[in-house]
Amino acid sequence: MPPACYTDRLSVRPGERFVLHASATGPCRLEIARIGAVRETVLRLDGIETQDLPVPPDADRDGCGWPVVTGIEVGDWRSGYYDLVLTDAAGEAAHHFVCVKARAGAPGPRTVLVLATNTLHAYNYFGGANAYCDVDALMSRRLPLPEAMAGAIGRLSALRPFPPLLLSAPADMPRLVNLRKRGFEERPWAGADPAWSRAHGQSPYDGSAGFLNKWEHAFVAWAEGEEGLAFDYLTDRDLDDDPAALEPYGVVLLVGHSEYWSGPERAALDAFVDGGGRLAIFSGNTGFWKVRWDGPTMVCHKWRGQTAEDVSDPERTHLWSHPMFGAPEAEITGLSFIFGGYHRLGLCAARGQGGYTVYRADHWALEGADLFYGDVFGDALPLLGYENDGCALTFGEDGLPAPVPRLGVPRDLEIIALAPCAFAEPEDTGYRPLIPPEQLDVVAKIAYGDAGPAAQARVTRGHAVMASFRRGAGEVFNAGTTEWAHGLAAGDPFVTRITRNVLKRFGAA
Repeated sequence: MPPACYTDRLSVRPGERFVLHASATGPCRLEIARIGAVRETVLRLDGIETQDLPVPPDADRDGCGWPVVTGIEVGDWRSGYYDLVLTDAAGEAAHHFVCVKARAGAPGPRTVLVLATNTLHAYNYFGGANAYCDVDALMSRRLPLPEAMAGAIGRLSALRPFPPLLLSAPADMPRLVNLRKRGFEERPWAGADPAWSRAHGQSPYDGSAGFLNKWEHAFVAWAEGEEGLAFDYLTDRDLDDDPAALEPYGVVLLVGHSEYWSGPERAALDAFVDGGGRLAIFSGNTGFWKVRWDGPTMVCHKWRGQTAEDVSDPERTHLWSHPMFGAPEAEITGLSFIFGGYHRLGLCAARGQGGYTVYRADHWALEGADLFYGDVFGDALPLLGYENDGCALTFGEDGLPAPVPRLGVPRDLEIIALAPCAFAEPEDTGYRPLIPPEQLDVVAKIAYGDAGPAAQARVTRGHAVMASFRRGAGEVFNAGTTEWAHGLAAGDPFVTRITRNVLKRFGAA
C-alpha cells in the first residue's frame, strides 16, 4: 500500500502539539508547509520510522487505529492551511493537513476564513464509504450507483487519511463544470475533462471538497497575492468546540463548498451576524446539511436522519431546512440549494449561460464594475457550475426580481443577479443520468408542503442567485455559487471588482 497518514486533530495554535499516525515502509521524510499565495516550508524531519499496516475493516466508520510515528510542536507559525507531506524511501508521498489558528489573545487580522472541513469529512471515502456512497464498490464496479449509494454511512471517523485526489489534487485536476455548452443531440457529460478523470481513476466525489488546487486555495492565493490581504483561519470544528471562536473577528469568509454545519457552528454564525458581524459567502450549497460531532466521529445520516435516529433527539441530522429543526439555512445565508441547483453539469442547465445576468446594477456590490441591467458576466469562465444557491422569486412592477420569503429567505433580500439552475436532471430523456438522484419528494414537501409530482417538478426548476441582506446588526453577502474563486483565479475583472467591493464594505480589505 502507498504511504498514508492522518493527525489526531485538524486544528492547532502555536505552542500546541499534534501527532501524526501513518502506514508506510521504512524511514520517511516529513515536510510541513503553509499554503497561500506561495508555499512556505516551516519544518522538515528525516528518519521517521514507520511500518506498512493494513486498513482495518470499517476504517471509514471507526478510524484506522495506526500508531503514532511522530509528534510536532507548532512553532510561531502564522495562521493558515498547512500541508503535511510524508515521503517514503521510494519517493511516494502521502498528504494530510492541519489548520494553524492565531495565537490566543494576539492582535491580528479582523477577518477569518472558516475552512469547510465538515464537507471534507462527509466526502472522505478512505476505507470504503462516505456519507454518499460505498465508493469502493462503485469504483470497482462491484455495484451500480443506486446500490452503491445504499451503502453510504452515517458515522464518519476523522481518524483516518483522505484519498489523494480529494485532499491533494494536482494543479491540472479538472473542475466540476462543463466548460462548454452541450451540442445538439450530444451525449451529456459531467466535468471539465472526463478523459482526465478516467485516466487518473477519479471518483465522482474527489472534486467536491479539499483545499489544494481547489476553491479555498484559489481564493487565498488571490487575496494574499494580488490584494495583499491577511486572514486568520479556523475549521468548521473550531466553531463547534469553542462558542467564542468568532469573537475576535468582524468578518467571516466561507469559500467554495461549505455544505455541512453542526448545530454549534450554526449558532456561532447566527450570533456573529446578529451581533454586528459581516458574513461574506463565496460558496455554493452552503449550510445545506445538519451534522453533529461525537468525539472524533462526524454523524451525518443525510436523508436517513428521520429514520436512523431518535426522532425526539434535537441533534439528529438531516437538511437544515427540515421543519423539525425550525432553522432553515436561508435565515443566515439568504439562499438555499433547494431553490438553486446544478448548472452546466450533466443535463442540468447543460446549455446554460455559465454566468450571471445583472438585474440590480445600482447595488453597492457592483459599484465600479461596469455592469448594467441585462449584462451577463462570468459566462466565458464559466462562473456558474456545479452547485449554486437561490431563492423562490417573483417579479415586481418595476421589472426586478424579488424574493418570496419561504424557508427562511429574508423578505428584504436584495437580488443582484441570477441564472437558471436545475436541482435534478430531467427523467426519461433517453440519456444516462449522471448526477446522483436527490429525494425530490422530501425536498418538495419541505419547500412547498406537497410531495406530489407537480411540486417535485417545481423543485427541479431553480435559480442561482447573487444577493445581500441585513440581519440583526450585521450584514450578509452571498455569491451563490461554488465556482466564485475560479473567477478570481482567472483574473475575471467583474468577479474581481465585486469581491473587492464586498471585502471593502465589510472591512476585510
